[in-house]
Amino acid sequence: MCLGVPMQVVGGDDVTALCERCGRVVPVSLLVVGPVPVGTFLLVHLDTAVRSLDPTEAQQINDALSGLAAALDGQPFDHLFADLIEREPVLPDFLRPKNPAD
Repeated sequence: MCLGVPMQVVGGDDVTALCERCGRVVPVSLLVVGPVPVGTFLLVHLDTAVRSLDPTEAQQINDALSGLAAALDGQPFDHLFADLIEREPVLPDFLRPKNPAD
């Protein structure tokens, strides 16, 4: 299973960003996404930025990761999935049938 985590750019250059997550700063390759400004959130997998994230999406991913950790520890986690509570699940566009009759 592959897992990407949100990280925020705190420095670097056009090829390598210094990214922070939970107080830890690591170098991250920008070869896939190109140069990004300080403050940008990136989805990082194996020290490589896969794509940029908006702050809301970065927070949702962080909440989901925290929720998973809480569930594994037997702690409450519903509050970390506030965007999913009280709504019907919706398939992403790429999983929806192309023909509405399907």
